[in-house]
Amino acid sequence: MQEREHTAPFVLHPDSPASRPLTVAGTESFRDSYVGAETSHNNSSALLGASAVGARDSFYTDKAATGGGRPRGRGILMRVLLGLAVLVVVVLAVVLPVYFVVVKPRNHHNLSSSSSPSSNTDPSGGTSSSNPSGGTTPGGVAAVTTGGDGSTVTTSTGDTFTYSNKFGGYWVSDPADPFNDGASPNSWTPPLNTSWDFAMDRIYGVNLGGWFVLEPFIAPALFQAYPSAKDEWSLSALMAADGTLQSKMEEHYDTFITEQDIAQIAGAGLNWVRLPIPFWAVGTWSDVGVAPDGSTVSEPFLEGVAWKYIVRMLGWARKYGIRVNLDLHTMPGSQNGYNHSGKGGQVNFLNGIMGIANAQRALDYIRTITEFISQPEYKNVVPVFGIMNEALLKTIGRAQLTSFYLEAHDMIRGITGFGAGNGPYISIHDGFDGLSNWAGFLEGSDRIMLDTHPYFAFNRQPNTAPVATGTDPKSAGGQWPKQACNSWASSITNRWVSLSLFIWSCELVTSSRSAVGVTVAGEFSNGINDCGLYLNGVNGSTSYGGDCNDWQDSSNWSAATKAGLLQFALASMDAMQDWFFWTWKIGNSTSGIVESPLWSYQAGLEGGWMPTDPRTALGKCAALGVEVEPFDGTYQSWQTGGAGAGMIAPESIKEFGQWPPATVSNVDGPVGFLATYTATGSVLTLMYATPTVSVSVDGWANPSDTASFVTAVAGCTYTNAWSALNLPAPTAACK
Repeated sequence: MQEREHTAPFVLHPDSPASRPLTVAGTESFRDSYVGAETSHNNSSALLGASAVGARDSFYTDKAATGGGRPRGRGILMRVLLGLAVLVVVVLAVVLPVYFVVVKPRNHHNLSSSSSPSSNTDPSGGTSSSNPSGGTTPGGVAAVTTGGDGSTVTTSTGDTFTYSNKFGGYWVSDPADPFNDGASPNSWTPPLNTSWDFAMDRIYGVNLGGWFVLEPFIAPALFQAYPSAKDEWSLSALMAADGTLQSKMEEHYDTFITEQDIAQIAGAGLNWVRLPIPFWAVGTWSDVGVAPDGSTVSEPFLEGVAWKYIVRMLGWARKYGIRVNLDLHTMPGSQNGYNHSGKGGQVNFLNGIMGIANAQRALDYIRTITEFISQPEYKNVVPVFGIMNEALLKTIGRAQLTSFYLEAHDMIRGITGFGAGNGPYISIHDGFDGLSNWAGFLEGSDRIMLDTHPYFAFNRQPNTAPVATGTDPKSAGGQWPKQACNSWASSITNRWVSLSLFIWSCELVTSSRSAVGVTVAGEFSNGINDCGLYLNGVNGSTSYGGDCNDWQDSSNWSAATKAGLLQFALASMDAMQDWFFWTWKIGNSTSGIVESPLWSYQAGLEGGWMPTDPRTALGKCAALGVEVEPFDGTYQSWQTGGAGAGMIAPESIKEFGQWPPATVSNVDGPVGFLATYTATGSVLTLMYATPTVSVSVDGWANPSDTASFVTAVAGCTYTNAWSALNLPAPTAACK
């Protein structure tokens, strides 16, 4: 093929920050939050034609030459000055884009040439139709491939789709620089290579639940095929028994969420995803103790296979400018006894006689994941790491859980270093104990984020108040929109029963930001009731006072029902301010429909009960007469990695600094005799791999982190680590 001649300068996509003019107060920047029409761009290559420069020249016209009446002598001078101005503009048009697109992104650490993926297997999962070979310009400058609304995307499998984004978002896929972080999902969100400002930037996010951590109500067809399965543990065991575990799980990993889903998330005006992952994406143990019948218990989960699909997803997120809150959703032994912890039933994490041993394993998995995402190639894509989802504080104990979080904090910051830009924010869940109870938590720690999950669905009330009250936005939704504002935005404490059946409170998020630090709603939904296939677990019962069939098939919903749900969603978003909807997608049941539609953002977009622009939520609570206390953007410096970050208050160290903790809940004997593991095991390292490529990258950000992982003490017999509650404590230590 004949090489094309490039005569135009290398310029940025029109929506890239470097290509936008400087703004003054009151004008649009990429952090603007107004709702209005956005410029549509259809550029499938960053190499724009020469007309791009000519367009700039048209702004500089000599009025004397066109009869403008200006004296001729001054006209000559002005032509000279304007000519110089044109020259400056042209030079800047060449130099600045080359710096911001080529030089600046390459200042981060890249893979060595020997380990770089090939052009057709880059981390973004695809190339542009305009430059499928990932070539370079004659001068050797990487030909960045990018596109906005209407551009054609070609995936790594060769499939194509049209990118739809009316908000000025643009994707970037550069095989010559596969870790290019220049993409942005919309005009009000900074691109990945620009730091996120938690004081000014707003999180409009969605969870990717049920993808790597299976839940019956999100992937119902998988569980319907095995009626006795209630969680991923039992489902995995049944699949393994018929020889289909790897094939069925890989098919789910490969197809449940695709690249087009991530593109649609960006096109919906969203800018973050929360990605739940399991510890078995890193590893499992084939011996976690002895069952009552004397047999060895092995964890049945599919080990390690999910990781390559997680890496592929991170590439897609990079491509579309989506930031990732990576959430470790499961813990050895289970931290909450819910099906989405891997195994329903007992809580054996930091609880009972195997509690410390399970927590030791958990720290190893947290360490391995931290090392991978703290590499320069991934730190912009994964700015937040949720180290444990929904730990039951009332079961485990506040002191014990705080001791674990302090140990994890110190381990993580030992890997990443302290201060802004050094590793991710560390996200912890409120344990269903209410935001106010976390005030003053580990003061002086480095960037700990508090995550809360407000739901109406699980308050164990009939919740029959009508939502279909008309289509007028002022009255649609009945009591539900205002109730969301009052519960999640007002300073009045409202008590509800949570998923764990423990009482928790929904307080003012703004107060938590001041008292704790960055605070987000990591999960919420449109669930005004608890209807939905398997929503309360396989064979679970509901509390709804009406007929749940009315809520499990959205094709029967009236325009008033959809309008009411839309207003409820807007009120919830406005009240929470920074949020992640649970969840993006609910899979079809064997009936061929989504039977938990209140929980699907995607279905809501298609059906008209979720906003096509999340910014329309701004001001909803005020319109309902509920004042949302604005956050003034002021954090204490240590809360965001500034001065004092990592200087934890001495009183906190004194109270919680002992690890393992001095006491463990549900143990009737000395803690010193409890089962523990020894740090003599092999280190688990995550590799860079996708379903189509695997290269030799060590996956380890800090080479000085060389301590061994834990393993069973030779000669010791352990109780089944997933079923050890209500058993007597050992009377002597095994060492």
